Amino acid sequence: MAGALKMKLTRQLLSLTVAAGCLLLPATLWSAEARPQVAKSSCVECHSAFPPPTGVSEAQWAADIHAQKGLSCASCHGGDAKDPSPEGAMSKKAGFRGKPKRTEIPALCAKCHADGAYMRQYNPSLRTDQLAQYRTSVHGKRLAQGDTKVAVCIDCHSVHGIRSAKDTRSTVNPLNVASTCSRCHSDANYMKDYKIKTDQFAGYSASVHHEAMVVRGDLSAPTCTTCHGNHGAAPPGVASVENVCSTCHVFQAQLFDTSPHKAAFAAMGAASCITCHSNHRIVHPTDKFVGTGNEAICTNCHAAGDPGFAAAGRIHDDLVKLDEALKRSAEVLDKAERSGMEVSQARLEEAQGRDSLTKARVTLHSFQPDKVEQDTQAGMKIAAKTYQAGLQALAERDYRRKGLGLTLITILVVLAGLRLYIRQTESKNQSGGS
Repeated sequence: MAGALKMKLTRQLLSLTVAAGCLLLPATLWSAEARPQVAKSSCVECHSAFPPPTGVSEAQWAADIHAQKGLSCASCHGGDAKDPSPEGAMSKKAGFRGKPKRTEIPALCAKCHADGAYMRQYNPSLRTDQLAQYRTSVHGKRLAQGDTKVAVCIDCHSVHGIRSAKDTRSTVNPLNVASTCSRCHSDANYMKDYKIKTDQFAGYSASVHHEAMVVRGDLSAPTCTTCHGNHGAAPPGVASVENVCSTCHVFQAQLFDTSPHKAAFAAMGAASCITCHSNHRIVHPTDKFVGTGNEAICTNCHAAGDPGFAAAGRIHDDLVKLDEALKRSAEVLDKAERSGMEVSQARLEEAQGRDSLTKARVTLHSFQPDKVEQDTQAGMKIAAKTYQAGLQALAERDYRRKGLGLTLITILVVLAGLRLYIRQTESKNQSGGS
């Protein structure tokens, strides 16, 4: 009796241990019953055996956001996805319409996505104006004119494996948007009838925006849809480029609005921002961009003798002087710090000097040398102060080293004298004893 009771308690303890362990396992290791389930579909059972493009695997369908929300093949294609027979599943009486035409796809998707009441039950925050926006886009307008080569919903979102835009594997996740757009816009043969460039993705891939987005994973960095829009995609016009860029670069845009270039660019019909920085291939700007040197952008419009040429040179010189002063200060502080000297306060002030340089590089968008000089002069004062702090720290280091050296010499002299005294004393004692 005691043995049976012991066995029963052991089994119960084992069961509790296993159950507790399951709670600690990753979700992917739970039982199939614990995972999100997708309803079985007779359509997928057949089409999983077909090759693309009609082939749809069970794994592909299970990953689709629509399947996860409970929709079936019949939601888009009509028919009865629960009927195991091909005749029943594709019954005209059940509304089977098969593969929709490309021209029908935006309206087909909008049957759900433009219905606010319907979409609210799945995602109240999701916009429901995609179709209205699409009709204002270059893609939508061309589709309405009968051009079936332009992008429709499935070209960007895919077809049967549509994932949430938050999923990093989604074709419309911010990390993947540029690659998705490039499937058409980088294909010279596909785009030849539209007479537009196909180097946008190559340019973007070399830009600071791409580096921030893809390399550093900064999802706030711009990608194609940030500047062109998504469903209402259209290239920004000359007059609207500044407004687009200013959604991120607020201070630069405000300064440009007060600059002499504002009216000059408008008179020339030149787009602000991209005239100097380009559009897709936006590289990290350096101080060489402004000024009168070989790499300066200013010389594209200004020549020796005009006021703008002189102003550009003055701005460049001020920026370079401050940058060099801060580097000189940093070198002295680095040397002092490596020597073990305390320079933390000077380091804090040095950071303020760097801030002044950053501010000056933003202020240059006013293209007014006096305003830039105000920022650089503030930085120069800080750089001079921190440089002197570094020199004083090095002087203190040298003073301490000299003091330590003199102390060591004194100690050595005393030790040598003491040793000599001891030897003489020992020698006298030995002589007296003999």
